[in-house]
Amino acid sequence: MRIISGELGGRRFNPPANMPFTRPTTDIAKEGLFSILQNNLTFESLKSLDLFGGTGSISYELFSRGVQDLTVIEKDPAMHEFIKNTAKALGIDTAKIIRSDVFKFMNETKEKYDFIFAGPPYALGNIEELPEVIFKQSLLLPNGWFVLEHTPRNEFKNAPFYKTERKYGTTIFSIFINRPD
Repeated sequence: MRIISGELGGRRFNPPANMPFTRPTTDIAKEGLFSILQNNLTFESLKSLDLFGGTGSISYELFSRGVQDLTVIEKDPAMHEFIKNTAKALGIDTAKIIRSDVFKFMNETKEKYDFIFAGPPYALGNIEELPEVIFKQSLLLPNGWFVLEHTPRNEFKNAPFYKTERKYGTTIFSIFINRPD
């Protein structure tokens, strides 16, 4: 895997071959997503939350583009350790890498974020609860963005705060924006 752009652009990292429940975002999908984000957000000022950290790829990309305030949540002990070690090797010393269940973290944290990304395992049975919990718990700051990666079998167009979606093959990014009334 590689970091696409920014300060660390071109740097490679090698996730373990036997990643449990992890499905890394493809480079094409990641390029498309970051093109949208780059045209709408100021990376240097973002406070970000990466739910279901997996390989850490999204957070490495955010850091490479200027995000300093990174929080990554990963439940699996081996992947949590992988993210910590890779972040250290890449010189990402500002990231908070937390080993926790995503729903437990979201229900307990008092923090608020400008940008939240969730790339859950596609087999997650309660994926539709993610936007509900994020907005119920007020995890997004005003005008904050939540991006949820999912497959075509999930539909979020009628969910509160839904803005748009982008499709890259079988990967869909649903984008929610916390617009104050």
